[in-house]
Amino acid sequence: MNFSQTAMKVRTSLLLFLLSTTLLLAAVTAAAADGPSAGGGDVHKKSLLDKFHEGGIVMWPLLGCSVAMLYLTIDGSLRTARSRVIPPDQLTAVQNYFRQGDYVAAYRYLKTVRSPFANVCRVGISMLGEGKSGVEEAAIQEVAKENSQMMHYISYLSVIGVCTPMVGILGTVSGMITAFETLGTTGIGDPSKLSAAISEVLVATFAGLLIAIPAFAAYYFLRNRVSKAIHDIQDAMNALFRRMPYEQLAGADIGGEELYAGTPNWVAANVNVAAEVNA
Repeated sequence: MNFSQTAMKVRTSLLLFLLSTTLLLAAVTAAAADGPSAGGGDVHKKSLLDKFHEGGIVMWPLLGCSVAMLYLTIDGSLRTARSRVIPPDQLTAVQNYFRQGDYVAAYRYLKTVRSPFANVCRVGISMLGEGKSGVEEAAIQEVAKENSQMMHYISYLSVIGVCTPMVGILGTVSGMITAFETLGTTGIGDPSKLSAAISEVLVATFAGLLIAIPAFAAYYFLRNRVSKAIHDIQDAMNALFRRMPYEQLAGADIGGEELYAGTPNWVAANVNVAAEVNA
């Protein structure tokens, strides 16, 4: 079983655990809130499912956003962990290859493994023949690419944090319209119908805020973890390429990749014409 399959199983297990825990805590909180009144009289206890239905149709997209928030938080935490960004075994292997001066073996090894550190280091090694400036420019571009990939899914947490209060407000407006329609047709003679519409207003707004607040908190937390991960990669690269003998590696083609930039055709044509004239 490879690392990606193990990480996927861990993410799935954590997602199920958090989802079940959240539902359990919500049920306990709802039960405590709906307990007997201070006067000792019995009141109608509403379950979590009853409150979900009270929120109206907007509760379904809010439920989907809550599940997505949990998944993105777990996935982002795993993606930004140092052991995932810079696996210790990969760093140790590259250090050993560098001590031996076997940069070709280091490049080949990094092509067989996957991690943000491996991707950046592999690009840097492939540019050793271009000198220090070539290595630094290539590494900077690859670091920016890895930063974009790590932030790709995390940025959806910000979208959830912005959209869920708006969805909750949509439910609020819908409940207010229903409440005023009820008040206009039946007056205040049937308080139960009016209270049902007001419940839709409160539940939808509360649910939207309940999802948005932790979504924003998770977004900023994971964004800081990405920044730290990028700094860790840069520190590892600086330590590896410190005092690199670029002079001895000048012009070396470490990666052995195909080069597509050939001699301009007009230059080649002039050389052929000059050769024919000399002949």
